[in-house]
Amino acid sequence: MKKLGYLSLFISLQAGGFEVMAQKVITEGTIVYTMEIRQANGTSPQNLLVTGASNTVYVKGNNSRIDMISSLGNETTIHDAKLGNAVILKEFSGQKLMIRLTRENWIAKNSSYHNIKFDLYDETKKIDGYTCKKAVAKMTDGKTFVVFYTTELTVANKEYNPTFTNLPGLAMEYEIESGNMVFRFTVSKINFDPVQVSKFDFPKSGYRVMTYEENLQIKKGN
Repeated sequence: MKKLGYLSLFISLQAGGFEVMAQKVITEGTIVYTMEIRQANGTSPQNLLVTGASNTVYVKGNNSRIDMISSLGNETTIHDAKLGNAVILKEFSGQKLMIRLTRENWIAKNSSYHNIKFDLYDETKKIDGYTCKKAVAKMTDGKTFVVFYTTELTVANKEYNPTFTNLPGLAMEYEIESGNMVFRFTVSKINFDPVQVSKFDFPKSGYRVMTYEENLQIKKGN
C-alpha cells in the first residue's frame, strides 16, 4: 500500500511538471485584443461608447509596446523593462503628445495594480482556440474584476502589463474600469513572428513633449 502511495504521488508530481513544461513562454510576438468601451454601471446598447477598437501588444525581450486604437483617438505605451523608462504617446483631436516616464514614474503610474491577488476558479471557456480559466482579481483598493486566462501561454517579460504580473498565464479576456468607463478586452489573434526592433524606439520629434509630473499637474487642473 505504501508503494502505491508513493507511485500515486510520483504520477501526480509528473503530471504537474508536464503542465509547467507544456506552457509556451512568449519572448517575442504580437497579441491583438478587440476592445469595447462602455459607460460604467450599464450593459445596454446605449451604454456602449466605442466598438471596433483594438489593443495590440508587442513584446521583444525586455521591450514592450501597447497600441490602443479607437475612434476616440490613439494611445501608445512603450516600455523598456531593463532600463525602467517609458513613453506614452497620445493622438487626440489632431494633437500629438509624448509623456516621458522614469522608472520611478512607471512604478507610481501602475501603483494601483501592485500586489493584485487572483482567486482562481474551475470555470472555463474557449477564446481564440485556447482553453481559458476564470480568475477574480482583487486590487489593494478593494476593487475587483474578472479575467479569463490560459495556462498554455505566458509572457516572459512580466512588466509588459503590470496588471497581470501575478497571473499564472496569459490574460485572454478581461474588463478594467477607469473613471466612468469600462474597457473590455478579448484576444482575437496571437502571432509568434519576430517583431521589428524599431517598434520600440522612442520618437525624437513630431510630438509635444512633457514629463510625467507635468502631465499630472494638467490632470489636476482639469
